[in-house]
Amino acid sequence: MKLLMHTCCAPCSVYCIEELRNEEIEPTVYWYNPNIHPYTEYRARRDCLKEYTKSINVNAIFEEDYGLREFTKNVINDLDGRCKNYCYRVRLEKTVQYAKENGYDTFTTTLLVSPYQNHEAIKEIGEELANKYGLKFLYRDFRPGFRQGQAKARELGLYMQKYCGCIFSEEDRYEKQIQKDKEKNYSM
Repeated sequence: MKLLMHTCCAPCSVYCIEELRNEEIEPTVYWYNPNIHPYTEYRARRDCLKEYTKSINVNAIFEEDYGLREFTKNVINDLDGRCKNYCYRVRLEKTVQYAKENGYDTFTTTLLVSPYQNHEAIKEIGEELANKYGLKFLYRDFRPGFRQGQAKARELGLYMQKYCGCIFSEEDRYEKQIQKDKEKNYSM
């Protein structure tokens, strides 16, 4: 098996890479994340992943595409459905295209480790793209190892982001605080 693994960040890759290596599968990490904003966040995640993959001797490919304008243009009319209807699909399809063009027969994603992602949508899109491009989608429910992977990432001093990646997910992160601030301002 020649596996290309879409990777959103170093902390999410920790458990996935360890588990795959335990199965004697050596992944090649593939960075393509035009959903991550602002640029300072994009750069911090990318650079951390570069350092981490070097430190554990994992092959890594980095597609540079900071895509704020393209991303917002494509999600602005469907903010609540942005992950399933755009974000997962665009990243996984780019991964599959690269895999197909470069001799990989299988692909997966570190998105499958996060309990905060829509697992069923990721699986559905992965299987759909596998059929479309004639590759295999390696589905693994890595979620049971999420906390373990995060703990090891902290132990290693990896950059730990506070939100999924896009500007709208950062807003979601502060949703309760935004509501409290509104209520506080209205009561004054």
